Amino acid sequence: MAQSQNPPGWLDIHAHFQLPQTLEEAENSVKLFNAVKFMVTKPQAVMWDVNDILRYNDSANIRMQMLSYLPPGLENLKRTNDYGASIVAKYPHRFGLLAALPTNSPEACLEEIHRVTTDFTIPPDGFATSTTYDGVPLSDPKLEPVWRELNARKAVVHIHPAATAPPSGSLPVPVVEVAFFTTSTVVEMLYQGVFRKFPDIKFVLGHCGAAVPVLYGRLQLLGTQDWVPNPNRITRDEIKSQLGSLYVDTAATAKTGLAPAAKMCGVENCIYGADCGVPCSTENTMEENRMDVTAFEKEQGIPINTIGNNGWKLFPDAARRALAD
Repeated sequence: MAQSQNPPGWLDIHAHFQLPQTLEEAENSVKLFNAVKFMVTKPQAVMWDVNDILRYNDSANIRMQMLSYLPPGLENLKRTNDYGASIVAKYPHRFGLLAALPTNSPEACLEEIHRVTTDFTIPPDGFATSTTYDGVPLSDPKLEPVWRELNARKAVVHIHPAATAPPSGSLPVPVVEVAFFTTSTVVEMLYQGVFRKFPDIKFVLGHCGAAVPVLYGRLQLLGTQDWVPNPNRITRDEIKSQLGSLYVDTAATAKTGLAPAAKMCGVENCIYGADCGVPCSTENTMEENRMDVTAFEKEQGIPINTIGNNGWKLFPDAARRALAD
C-alpha cells in the first residue's frame, strides 16, 4: 500500500483484550497471576475497557489496533473470538481482530478458521497463535494441514509467546523467558520446513522477534554443519532468506531489539506493536517504547512514522475500514 493511501495514524499489531469480568472474577484473575509470580495487586489491572484503550490510542496516534487473546480451553477461545469480533463490529475503523487458533488440535483449528471467516460480520484480519498451546508447540508436524489452509488464504499469522506459563526461575516469564519461547519455537519451525513449505503465510513474531535476529547469523554459520541434525536439509541460504522474510513487531523491545530485527528482515518488515491491554504494560512503558521506535528511525535516517505505518500493507481491508470513517 502506498504511503499516500495510509490512514491517518499508526497501526498497532500487538494489542490484547479480555472478556468482561466482574470484580470478583478480576480478583480471582489477580490470584492466578500471582501464582505464576506476576505480582499485580489491583483487580483493575486485569480488567479491559474499550474506552480506556481508545483514549490511550488517541493520545498515542494509534489509528487502529489488532486485538488478540489466547485463553486456555476451546470454548473460552471461541467466546473470546466472538467478543473480539463484536468489538470490531462496533468500532470497525479503530480495531481489527487476530482470531485465536487452538493449535493443540488441527481439526479444531480448521473448524475455527472456517467459523470465524464465514460467520463473522467483519472477518478477522489475521490469526493469533501461541508458541505452545495446551502443551503442543507450533513446530509440531501435525499442524501441517493448518499451515496449508492458512497458506492458501495468504493469511497473516501472529506468533506470541506463552506468556502465562509458570516461570522456571524467580521472575515472571514476560520479563525474560518469553523471548526464549519465541526463539526456540521459530527455529524449530525453520528446521521442520514450515517456512519453506508455506511461503505465502505472513508470520509476525512478537517482541522484535525475541532472540531470533540476534542468533540468525549464528544459525547461518553453524546450523547446516554435519553435526547438526537437519532431516529436511535446510540450507544456509534458506536460513537467511526464510528468517529474513518474517515480520516482527516492536512490542516492549524496541530500545535494543529493533536494530538486529531490521538487520535480519529489513525495516519494511518491522511493524509497530505496543503490547497494550495486559498488566505488564502501562501507559508509561508503552510511551517509552513508542519513543524508542521514533528514536531508531531518527538514528537510522528513516522517515518518521515509517514503522508505525508499515502494518497497513499487511491489512488492506483494515486500512479501507480506517479510511472509510
